[in-house]
Amino acid sequence: MENRIVMTLDAGGTNFVFSAIMGEKEVVEPVVMPSMAHDLDLCLRTIIKGFEKVKEQLPHQATAISFAFPGPADYARGIIGDLGNLPAFRGGVALGPMLEEHFRIPVFINNDGDLFAYGEAMYGFLPNVNKQLQEAGSNRQFSSLLGVTLGTGFGGGFVTQGKLYRGENGAAAEVWLLRDPFNARSFIEEQISARAIIRNYSNALQKPADNLTPLDVYCIATGEKEGNQQAALESFEQFGSALGMALAEIVTFTDSLMVIGGGLANAAKLFFPAMLNELNGSFETNGGNLLPRLVMEVFDLEQESNFDRFARGGQKTIQVPFSQQQLQYDPVKSTGIGISKLGTSKAVALGAYAFALREMQ
Repeated sequence: MENRIVMTLDAGGTNFVFSAIMGEKEVVEPVVMPSMAHDLDLCLRTIIKGFEKVKEQLPHQATAISFAFPGPADYARGIIGDLGNLPAFRGGVALGPMLEEHFRIPVFINNDGDLFAYGEAMYGFLPNVNKQLQEAGSNRQFSSLLGVTLGTGFGGGFVTQGKLYRGENGAAAEVWLLRDPFNARSFIEEQISARAIIRNYSNALQKPADNLTPLDVYCIATGEKEGNQQAALESFEQFGSALGMALAEIVTFTDSLMVIGGGLANAAKLFFPAMLNELNGSFETNGGNLLPRLVMEVFDLEQESNFDRFARGGQKTIQVPFSQQQLQYDPVKSTGIGISKLGTSKAVALGAYAFALREMQ
């Protein structure tokens, strides 16, 4: 069993939650402290103090510190830029080097979208799908995963061959900055976020709904709460359409499995149909002919019947020309999409843990 310990941090705008992982499991009682986001000196001292409190609980010395922190940032060097929800961070703060100097162990910082994808790739969705394929008798195994988080904003990360792809500037998979398909002057997060659910519902009602939360709109859509059910359903449908358009653009490049996390993933039954309609939709040529939106068909892996079709594929036997040799060939290109198997917070923590262990190999 892996006995290296990695200390972690869940950095929210209000509270910091410190913990530690060994062998893929939390090994301490989490330490919760206010972020002190208004004062840089207090905030930095809080981070050091939080990790010190975790260190006191450890069965043995930690190997590394690894966690998600908001950007913009130079993640590879551990330098944090100007943050919106932690306003004290301005002008470039060398958070990683500060912690390395204090604790004398390596420190790794990434954004939460990247670590969510990495956690699901190493311990959650990706190995789960591959195991199911193997059990179904399929020869196919996936090695790449696109992870996106749906909540206050729209985040993402991409993992291939067991490695997190961070890009040349540490800015890969900044999916929130794709163009808004409904407003060419805006960005996609305006359609794929908690605020989009409220705005879409308000627009359908033609009056403000600022006192509602996305959960309220969800409960209206499912009939659990009074309100305009049709407007609520349309709000999630537009959300799903925008998400499908965004994912289609991204998976065109990644050709990977896709996993969804974040608080709004709990409303999947309301937006998955519209999302899949976009992913498996079509384009029209200038001559009026239709062609598939994507080279591959996207399967909803939350549905057991879909998984059976996904696993079967279109296998057939072909003959090698001028030879007696026969080969198995699957002309059907396909991929799948589903919901986080770990839960977003756990996936981020395990992603931080796995990232640190890989970097120290």
